[in-house]
This record gives sequence, structure tokens and C-alpha cells, in this order.
Amino acid sequence: MNASASHNPWRLTVAPMLDWTDRHCRYFHRQLSRHARLYTEMVTTGALVHGDQSRHLDFCAEEHPVALQLGGSEPADLATSAKLAQRWGYAEINLNCGCPSERVQRGAFGACLMAEAALVRDGVAAMRDAIGHALPVTVKHRIGIDRTESYAFVRDFVGTVAEGGCSVFIVHARNAWLQGLSPKDNREIPPLRYELVYQLKREFPGLTIVLNGGVKSDADVRQHLAHVDGVMIGREAYQRPWWLASWDAEHFGAGLTQDTPESVEDRMLSYARSMAAQGTPAFAITRHMLNLWKGAPGARLWRQVLSDPALRKLEPADLFRRATQARQAALLTLAG
Repeated sequence: MNASASHNPWRLTVAPMLDWTDRHCRYFHRQLSRHARLYTEMVTTGALVHGDQSRHLDFCAEEHPVALQLGGSEPADLATSAKLAQRWGYAEINLNCGCPSERVQRGAFGACLMAEAALVRDGVAAMRDAIGHALPVTVKHRIGIDRTESYAFVRDFVGTVAEGGCSVFIVHARNAWLQGLSPKDNREIPPLRYELVYQLKREFPGLTIVLNGGVKSDADVRQHLAHVDGVMIGREAYQRPWWLASWDAEHFGAGLTQDTPESVEDRMLSYARSMAAQGTPAFAITRHMLNLWKGAPGARLWRQVLSDPALRKLEPADLFRRATQARQAALLTLAG
């Protein structure tokens, strides 16, 4: 791996995932990989223009590099939101043009924006005008919408949006079906067509093209990196978080980690204590950690303690101690 590749900010990233990649999830993931770029859940421009900005934007400095994903289509609101992202210290602004949910469609953003490439271009240009080149403005999108399977559709979308000043495109290699499929089904039923993403990179060699969708192993990552600039991983990163602990050495040229699940758990306990002092319950943090020991002896009992509703009022130290005791008891049973 050459130095420029290892320092590519989009070489390996964790996808924005609604209800999952909140600030506590990102803090946890950062304990596992120092180099992977992390993304917020999608935040609508309306929530930022009219709502509680701190609630939606606050994060810990330890999460960096972290990007803010926006949902919206009005150029003026996107410009205002971009300025807020800059003020809060995010490393990137990402515009969501890939979410297929009906709720998002009613707001006239998400995947339906792929049918309005000129509007997306204008939104990107408005954000660029608002913040200059202080931080990257990127777009996450699908390869098509509904049953449109023509490469020309996604090619023209990328070409048009690039005119607004976007040079980084994160491409989920599935179509988004705007009618008839749930968001979950939209992540699984439309077929993956990686070749179209590879073709985008060949046709737009000056753009950064990042592939998303169905990536589950280091072998998958290496295969895609032979064709594109970066890989974004979603649910597999959340459901198998210890995989992230190998990323820095495997894909960024860093040394092998000295961390263990125990050391990560210790740091998360310290974090949970600090957040408890601010009124955040431990469950808001531990719900993202439930798969830390996945596949290890005692993992099921450890997970059960951390997710037990009857224990949610415990102090973080007590909750973590009980979980560790349950896991260790299972180990003793196996040893006996």
C-alpha cells in the first residue's frame, strides 16, 4: 500500500445508519479504528434550521474524522446547514441522495433526488458558495431508481452533480425502488451491480468514487479497492464491530492493534461514566456495544445483561461489572 492510498480519507468508512450511528455509536467505533471515517445519522436541514442544533450536531472531538450527513433539497437550507457543519467542526458534509423511505420522499429528498440532478448540483453549489473549500461536500446515492437499470442514468447524475463542485461520490451499488419495498428490503432485494460503480471510476478518473453495499470481509474490501478509491461498510460494521479493530493495520498501513475487547470495554465504561454525569443513561451507549464479544464464549450472557430493561437504572460501573461477571461465569462453566 502506498502512502497516498493509506491517507485517502475515504479509503474505508462506516456508513451513516439511521437510529444506529449516533454520537455514542461513533465513539465506540472510534475505539476500534483510529483511521476509518465515521458518519452521523442523516440530519434533515429542517431540523437544523428550525430545531435544536446542539442536540443534532454535538459530538466528541475523539470521534474525528467524522462527517455530517444532511437530508434536504432546498439550496438555501443546505447552505445554512453547511455553515453550521463548519462551525461545529465536522470534517465533511455528505448529502443523502440514496435513502428510499417514503418518509424521506415526502420531504423531497433522499433517493428521489436522483431524478433531479440539476437540483442536487445547485444544492452542492450553494454549500460550496457558503463554505468555500473549508471542508469537502460529498454525495451518497444509488446506481438508479426504480427499474431504471441504465448506466447512462447514474453516469449523467454524477456528471451533472460534479458541475456543482462535488468531487466525492459514495455509490450504493443497488437501485432504490421508491415504491413497493421497505427500506430494509431496499438494502437486500435490488441486485448489487458493482461493475457500474467500477465503470463510474473509469469514466470519471478525476473523481473520488467510493463503493457501498454488501461488503462483508477484508477480501471484499481488497477486491473493490482494486477498482475504486474507497469502500463504505454499513451493517456488517455495526453487527460485527470487532472487525473494525483490524482495519487500521489491514487497510491503512498502521501497526497491529494492541487492543482487546476488554480494553475497549474499559474505555467505554469511562465514557459511559462521563456521559452519565451529563444525564445520559448507560443504555444509550451500551446498545451499540452488544456485538463487541460476538462469537466469543459468554457473549450471549454479556449481551443479555447489557440489554436487560430491568437493569437500565444501574450506574455504568455496576452494569458493566454484572455483564463481565456473567461472561466470566460462562467461561468457568466451559472450563469445568
